[in-house]
Amino acid sequence: MAKEPVRVLVTGAAGQIGYALVPMIARGVMLGADQPVILHMLDIPPAAEALNGVKMELVDAAFPLLKGVVATTDVAEACAGVNIAVMVGGFPRKEGMERKDVMSKNVSIYKSQASALEQYAAPNCKVLFVANPANTNALILKEFAPSIPAKNVTCLTRLDHNRALGQISERLNVPVSEVKNVIIWGNHSSTQYPDVNHATVKTSAGEKPVRELVKDDEWLNGEFITTVQQRGAAIIKARKLSSALSAASAACDHIRDWVLGTPEGTWVSMGVYSDGSYNVPAGLIYSFPVTCKNGEWTVVQGLPIDELSRKKMDSTAEELSEEKALAYSCLT
Repeated sequence: MAKEPVRVLVTGAAGQIGYALVPMIARGVMLGADQPVILHMLDIPPAAEALNGVKMELVDAAFPLLKGVVATTDVAEACAGVNIAVMVGGFPRKEGMERKDVMSKNVSIYKSQASALEQYAAPNCKVLFVANPANTNALILKEFAPSIPAKNVTCLTRLDHNRALGQISERLNVPVSEVKNVIIWGNHSSTQYPDVNHATVKTSAGEKPVRELVKDDEWLNGEFITTVQQRGAAIIKARKLSSALSAASAACDHIRDWVLGTPEGTWVSMGVYSDGSYNVPAGLIYSFPVTCKNGEWTVVQGLPIDELSRKKMDSTAEELSEEKALAYSCLT
């Protein structure tokens, strides 16, 4: 018996990330090769013509799983009945703008979108924030959509997680599929902490700790961390454009694992609502290691935290607390 289509909203769908993301969703990369989808695409009125062009391309691609496309600049129409919302659209920081200016612009955007999701989305809608500052934008949405459960509002740190996997894979010259259980702690910003203390690599002799195989703590505690933290800036420098393909792929990974579950013995990084685990202040959207089952995420508990890790985890939590205060000052 054929599955009922899942309605997936992508905001900012005419932009770079949206353009990379919507064909992945239509092809089944996000929800599986047997899951039909109806795509809801939202963008701002000046992008309406470009958005219609994206819709035409989706029709022309003849994706078997794609059962319908809604392309609109009306937020209520875009949110109607959606089961999954991927929030890609946002106001970017421009030259000369202060953080508060950007936050104020995004508060206005996400207040409107949160209210529409609250009113029109399907019950138990899952929300993923990609637009930066992703952690704090998710917090803003949660404020204006109180009926959406806190566990259903997340932000994207899977891109950083995948970047960390890629760096270890390249360093050890092993397939990235053999590396698992890196952790991104904290904010999707340059204060995030990529942690390999619990990561392993599958070898012919069984799973081995990354630190044991790399045999270079100076690199792991230094260049590796800064490379992951600054990878987005490096890509902008190289492409003259921000990460689009990798961000879209990571968004698919995030939703797929959330909905379909993580493999046994493997965790991934997700920005989720803190309950105080690992002494992270409750009420922040903070990246933790999580496992997923039956559409629910659970923070991996009981991992030993060394002194260096504790310091870096606290530092990124402090930044998030400051961003939260700044966001809330824009609400008034």
